[in-house]
Amino acid sequence: MATSTFLSNATVNITQGATTYDVSDSASSVVLTVGNDALEATTMGDTGRVTVPGLQMVEVSMTLFLSYGATTAPATEIETVLAACVGKSSTLVISPSGTTESATNPEYTIVGAYLESFTPINSTVGELATVEVTFTGGTFARDIT
Repeated sequence: MATSTFLSNATVNITQGATTYDVSDSASSVVLTVGNDALEATTMGDTGRVTVPGLQMVEVSMTLFLSYGATTAPATEIETVLAACVGKSSTLVISPSGTTESATNPEYTIVGAYLESFTPINSTVGELATVEVTFTGGTFARDIT
């Protein structure tokens, strides 16, 4: 049985409007869940339930280290990036390891991902400040070329 070990180093880019933010160096985790709604297609005479794919569903959950203020254009401070995205649709591009797509490093592009809310201040004495965000909705495409 063939096995392999994969050490993750995901790349995460968020595009809001005409600005793309690379938040890879602030992310401690990213989870991408994709699929399709299951639609009931059972007809008379079927001996079991039949389902067909419906609309795509996408969810991207990230844990990011919080940072504040604008640095250089485009600003990559996490609070600034998320403030620009909240309540709007964004485009996310996520790869498991680097930006070169291949069969072993597929790139997922999610168009129309919506960030409903985020927690701009999350402080505990003696700990690094983090924020957990979830983008939902949109459509996804997988690229290996």
